[in-house]
Amino acid sequence: MADASAGGSTPPRTVRVWDPVVRLFHWTVVVAVSLNLFILKPGRLYHRYAGYVVIAAVLIRLVWGFVGTRHARFADFFPTPSRLVPYLKALVRGEEPRHIGHNPAAAVMMLALMGLLLATGITGWMTTLDAFWGEDWLEELHGGFANAIMVLALVHAAAAIIESLRHRENLVWSMVTGRKRS
Repeated sequence: MADASAGGSTPPRTVRVWDPVVRLFHWTVVVAVSLNLFILKPGRLYHRYAGYVVIAAVLIRLVWGFVGTRHARFADFFPTPSRLVPYLKALVRGEEPRHIGHNPAAAVMMLALMGLLLATGITGWMTTLDAFWGEDWLEELHGGFANAIMVLALVHAAAAIIESLRHRENLVWSMVTGRKRS
């Protein structure tokens, strides 16, 4: 049997980055939000259940951000000014460093999306309460948060594709396998 390196083509070494909790959170949110935005009828039972699943997923992810694996922890990627500003300057120059975990801009996006997911879920739940039943302002706020999620999710997906091309690695696939090039 021939050595894999004999032909000069060795497979790239990979490292485990995204643990099962992070990946399950990500894909649960993708599916539930997609269902609620494009398939399920607003206000109906399954729409509400999908929203409750998202709230539960975000709450679990928040806890996991403090007790989870290295790259899942907020301490690993929280976008402080000292992390974010140099990264954004390098990004503008087209010289941004590759990160194994979340880069600072991705961290801002992730936290913004998590906040919007919670705000959307909470306002959706509030519309079911007698105190807010039929309140147009609340339904408009809920819809506004949902639309903001859609916009940011599209920006997030586009950024993942662009970064995949720039750094020559499939970031979407890494969220499936949990592994990235070392």
